Amino acid sequence: MPHPRQFATITLADTPTVPDGLTATVPRQLVHRASVAETFLTGATRTDTDRFTVFAQWPRAHQLHVSPDRSAYEPLLVAETVRQAGALLAHTAYDVPLGHQFVLRELRLTTRPEHLAVGVAPAEPVLHITVSDVDRRGGRPAGFRYDADIRLGGERVATGHIAVTWTNEAVYRRLRGGRTATTVSAVPVPPGLPPAEVDRALPADVVLAPADHPGRWRLRVDTAHAVFFDHPLDHVPGMLLLEAARQAARTCARGGRRRPVSFHAVFHQYAELDQPTWIEVVDGESAHGVGVQVLGKQGKSKVFECEVGTERR
Repeated sequence: MPHPRQFATITLADTPTVPDGLTATVPRQLVHRASVAETFLTGATRTDTDRFTVFAQWPRAHQLHVSPDRSAYEPLLVAETVRQAGALLAHTAYDVPLGHQFVLRELRLTTRPEHLAVGVAPAEPVLHITVSDVDRRGGRPAGFRYDADIRLGGERVATGHIAVTWTNEAVYRRLRGGRTATTVSAVPVPPGLPPAEVDRALPADVVLAPADHPGRWRLRVDTAHAVFFDHPLDHVPGMLLLEAARQAARTCARGGRRRPVSFHAVFHQYAELDQPTWIEVVDGESAHGVGVQVLGKQGKSKVFECEVGTERR
């Protein structure tokens, strides 16, 4: 069984040395981003066979991941940071080649919003990652699960769990039946809800459009959005679906417009760009009574489901 390569704070052969006192992000390709501004990780180190410490930096202002009044970091910034950590470790510690296609299967995230206030300097969270259930095929990893303990200044601010798989480009193209970012066009973007209704400042960040009855919306898929579509994709990204669940929880009457603080999402299949996606609140309330159950569908197929927990009053 091949042993994952050892590495210190991102000791990749082609990574330049960073002078003392300065911080740089990791190479953006390692976290599947095109924009350096959307790359939140700054380094990583191994602490045990399948245990790692990952370092990040969060900006004080962000179009999507900081609250409209710039007072707090959004839970989905934490989710994106945890997602990036998995991609980074897959490539640098588990020998997954660049160019492999990753599929997010499950995400669980619980945050402590009282510890996510934006300060006078960019926050520098530390993620303690434990990898488990490494799925090996033909002697090579094909997926894993990992848990993340996210801390700021030693204080736990969130916990996360992700299950992800990956495949090489050739297999992925066969699975996708010739669908690529250049051959598939998204359906027209319908007018959205008022931004204030979903706690957004900009109309471009509204991902829900009114539908035929309360508790149901049409997903707005704008492939020109600089965050959700940081690079061309042939499907609707998981982070856009999570934002749809977040906005559904914010606007749902039973949710009382309380802030979302936790997510448990399961992704069943690709959400296709050229088909309308419908977002529905199921029973208006989560299994735990605080929050909502959200379902995403295309036709009769269930794309994803997400339990969004909201803060208690």
